[in-house]
Amino acid sequence: MLFNPKYTITDKILNNLTAITSAREVIEQSHLVPQWEAKLRRQAILSNSHSSTAIEGNRLDLKQVEDLAEGKNVIAEEKDKQEVLNYLEALEKIPVLAEKGKFTIRDLLNIHKMVTKGTLNNDSDCGAFRNRQVFVGRRVFNGTGFKEEITYMPPKTEEVPVLVNEFIEWLNLEDTFEMNPVLLAGIVHYEIARIHPFIDGNGRTARLLATLVLYLSGFDHRRIFALDDFYDKDRQSYYNALKTVDKETRDLTKWLEYFTDGVVSSMKKVKEAILKLGIRTRKSAQIALTPRQMQIVEYANKNKGITNRDVREMFKLSDEGALKEIKKLVKLDVIKSKGKGRSLHYILK
Repeated sequence: MLFNPKYTITDKILNNLTAITSAREVIEQSHLVPQWEAKLRRQAILSNSHSSTAIEGNRLDLKQVEDLAEGKNVIAEEKDKQEVLNYLEALEKIPVLAEKGKFTIRDLLNIHKMVTKGTLNNDSDCGAFRNRQVFVGRRVFNGTGFKEEITYMPPKTEEVPVLVNEFIEWLNLEDTFEMNPVLLAGIVHYEIARIHPFIDGNGRTARLLATLVLYLSGFDHRRIFALDDFYDKDRQSYYNALKTVDKETRDLTKWLEYFTDGVVSSMKKVKEAILKLGIRTRKSAQIALTPRQMQIVEYANKNKGITNRDVREMFKLSDEGALKEIKKLVKLDVIKSKGKGRSLHYILK
């Protein structure tokens, strides 16, 4: 039986979608030059990586995540560091993780493997459906000692492949991506969390898929929204919202009210950041960069600079070809030179 989500568009959801549309219009109409777009995207990737792993108990703070992303030595548990590195890699690869309308079970398994590699007790559980029953629980004190209390029991193990297949069939329908992208992302997030198809890493996979859907739908094509910050700020509210869906009716309304609250929060933060920068609305032409040029900007932002050699190696260009690409970006006032001779490199303006 094909997956069929149930929900009602309440006044709260409608008001949230209206607020989201209003904020997104400001963001989309802003004269967002490439160097600021790259910086906002980098901030979102770092924030999402910190928050999504922190929700699952990762102990790295945001500064440690930033240092880790820059290749600096961070004193922390190896598992915590690997979880963050995995999530950073997955967010960087969002554009190539799956195709709209062509999502496969293999895509889902690859995403799970990417976010869990090197972090599970058994490597064979990475990128594979669970082969035993799991549950979500918490430790509670009963007066004499601690015991494990089950807060959620997912579907039976043997049901997982069928449920996932039905869900993916629905996700690939042409009509599915015609629905509001925010609601679609919320539905995808919840359904993966509900099925709980893996031994561990279900939450990170669900949140990453929601981010992927927002990208594939064109809603967050710049990848500048940090949705997971909202969940991490009040984790109990996040868990409570997931539990609002009735087991029998599976009505997603209350969950979608919460989810759209989160998108509103993220959108407003980006809108405020853009307004604080004093970025004008699109009265003048937007700076249009080629994909190659945008990669150079992304690299310079991530590594705090880029050299002629870096550009040569990235695109297998000659020295002259690399310099030509660099000069275009200098002329567009996107990057500027710094240093001389062997120390010459280029940084974002």
